[in-house]
Amino acid sequence: MRCPFCGNAETQVKDSRATEDNSAIRRRRACPDCGGRFTTFERIQLRELMVVKKSGRRAPFDRDKLMRSVQIALRKRPVDTERVERMVSGIVRQLESLGENEIRSEQIGELVMEGLKNLDDVAYVRFASVYKNFRDPKEFGEIIGSLSGDDERKG
Repeated sequence: MRCPFCGNAETQVKDSRATEDNSAIRRRRACPDCGGRFTTFERIQLRELMVVKKSGRRAPFDRDKLMRSVQIALRKRPVDTERVERMVSGIVRQLESLGENEIRSEQIGELVMEGLKNLDDVAYVRFASVYKNFRDPKEFGEIIGSLSGDDERKG
């Protein structure tokens, strides 16, 4: 594993352990050249997934891109990072278990919305506004109204 600080190709593993949900191995590493320390995660990948965009273009599935979009929606929200990690890992497992090598971007978006709805209402509305490309304030009202309807059914 290459050191992200100095680029040295030889780094040392100092500690390895499973993540809380056992979906990955967390490794603490150190660089013998610069002394930099960093963490890597090793995950099982069942198949190579390709994302089919709305335009028809295909791109390799990128778990980190998925995580970044979820983190943007959750910015400044009081949600534990372990819960976010479990949600993203769950989405990836769902996508891999579909048995398809090509996944429509809409499927990923719907799974993220479902996950965020269970995690944080504000993040859900933020993601929905970008994902569904809201053009009118009424659309925000409809999404917020759907959340209120969920609360009534739960209570």
